[in-house]
Amino acid sequence: IIRKKRKKIEHILSINYSTAPVSEFLLICFPNYQSWQHWLSLPLSLLFLLAMGANATLLITIRLEASLHEPMYYLLSLLSLLDMVLCLTVIPKVLAIFWFDLRSISFSASCFLQMFIMNSFLTMESCTFMVMAYDRYVAICHPLRYPSIITDQFVVRAAIFVVARNGLLTMPIPVLSSRLRYCAENIIKNCICTNLSVSKLSCDDITFNQLYQFVAGWTLLGSDLILIVLSYSFILKAVLRIKAEGAMTKALGTCGSHFILILFFSTVLLVLVITNLARKKIPPDVPILLNVLHHLIPPALNPIVYGVRTQEIKQGIIKILKYQF
Repeated sequence: IIRKKRKKIEHILSINYSTAPVSEFLLICFPNYQSWQHWLSLPLSLLFLLAMGANATLLITIRLEASLHEPMYYLLSLLSLLDMVLCLTVIPKVLAIFWFDLRSISFSASCFLQMFIMNSFLTMESCTFMVMAYDRYVAICHPLRYPSIITDQFVVRAAIFVVARNGLLTMPIPVLSSRLRYCAENIIKNCICTNLSVSKLSCDDITFNQLYQFVAGWTLLGSDLILIVLSYSFILKAVLRIKAEGAMTKALGTCGSHFILILFFSTVLLVLVITNLARKKIPPDVPILLNVLHHLIPPALNPIVYGVRTQEIKQGIIKILKYQF
């Protein structure tokens, strides 16, 4: 089976393409390592099930448990929804390639839609972390004003801002890619339709396309990171002033889960950026694998971290399980 698949991949890669317009793309995951794709699919599928199950459990718990109907948990629900959509956009297609050799993906309906969701929802996650950092800043630095500032209306406005800002500013990325002429090769050497992997197959100049993604991506992610750092700087400054016994530990404990989530998100993203910059010094399959894992590891770990570290969520899950069983 492996030999047949390898011959099929070699045949696809050796095709002499004409100048006819491209109607679909072919996703070639790890062309040099076909023999261990089935083994890789096992941990990926387990992580996918863990991510979907953990986030669904968290959403159901927050929905059913009245004590969790607070702004902080609504923001956590938004983060879980974004994680689930990212997982469903990327991982099922990757597993379909590994298990059933379903490499084709339609030109517009699937590929560029996947590209839009990946770019927009990734920046939406970053913006949600920024809003959550502001929530923690108000809770610790202005505790008496917290109920009047962080309200349900604030969460609604924040959610609209997260979706509108990132959706509108990332929309041009797939639009610019879709307007390019694809008249030659249609093989994407990646598991997913990333902008750079797709646009470099075009016959046209892609300089503006690459420049827009670079500027938009780093403007959105960079501004969020700066505001998160500022929020935690003020939090740390306020915590160091606390004199009461045990108050510092309690204050830091309220930020611990959120800080760990940001660390997961930024660390995986940073590793992905570094590997892409050092592409010539590392095997080309490494950035592809990291790109897939970036859409899987944070979604799998985020609800677990909050479930383990937040007593209210832990009690809510236990309460629901006792009610069901």
